[in-house]
Amino acid sequence: MDNEILQQLDGRLGPLYARQRLGIERENQPKVFGSGINFFHPENWYSIHSLIRNSLRLVGLYGRGVRNTLDIRVRENELRIEGLPPVFDGFTLLHLSDIHADIHPPAIHAMVETVRDLDYDICVLTGDYRAQTHGPVDAALEWMGVLTIGLHQPIYGVFGNHDSVTMLPGLEAMGIRMLVNEHVAIERDGHQLFLVGIDDAHYYRVDNIEKALAGVPHDKTAILLSHTPEIYRQAAHAGFALMLCGHTHGGQICLPGGIPVTLDAKCPRALGSGPWRHGDMQGYTSAGTGSCIVNVRLNCPPEVTLHRLRCA
Repeated sequence: MDNEILQQLDGRLGPLYARQRLGIERENQPKVFGSGINFFHPENWYSIHSLIRNSLRLVGLYGRGVRNTLDIRVRENELRIEGLPPVFDGFTLLHLSDIHADIHPPAIHAMVETVRDLDYDICVLTGDYRAQTHGPVDAALEWMGVLTIGLHQPIYGVFGNHDSVTMLPGLEAMGIRMLVNEHVAIERDGHQLFLVGIDDAHYYRVDNIEKALAGVPHDKTAILLSHTPEIYRQAAHAGFALMLCGHTHGGQICLPGGIPVTLDAKCPRALGSGPWRHGDMQGYTSAGTGSCIVNVRLNCPPEVTLHRLRCA
């Protein structure tokens, strides 16, 4: 590894965490079975990619599925938040997830056109910027750079199970403030809203809610960014008002009516896409802005979401 990147990671994350995260990446590339919350990881079974692609061609759905990846929908989600300071009433977050920037470049151009004129206060990205789970990161960073041209600052992000921590310097250089078990305070007129981000909880299992929340007053409104919804119970009992996540792609290839064949996530199907609630915490799982394994979507359009916060 480039010594300059290693030094940047040491300085940004601390030498112990950088060493742990990089060590886990080297151990786990790429396993089909074992590790992580799930036992089976289809994204690492590369022979199945061709099988899916050829099967869709055989039944005449492949071309339509590829075109669907460019039909990005803008979803709007209004949230009533208990205890939200009135100065944040109407505060809007643009949420993108599972971009997989290097799998299908035309989709990146479609994303730019979709988000360019949207009105929002901050942008949040909930992981999976790379198509594969190992190997070079240069192409993913290049296309993420194209996407950020169309996004308004500030931009915050977390890592997903496809991402290497070596992408951190490159992502932050293009203006994406990565939250690696960290938080930031967003201030308005002396009032604060806390944005908390954790590292991947699905495959690498390097999430640390306790560390990320350290220093956040318990009576303040806190929003969690997680790549996966699978830690919804831990998040709810930690006192978050809202959890934003992705990972599932909403199924990506679904039966008519949007019924997912699989979600690749160990959580209730009700958390597979769209808004949900667990206890006092509200949540939203993005169906994904990009595509994974194959650049196809059926009965599950890609999305970007505008979350508008309202005082309860």
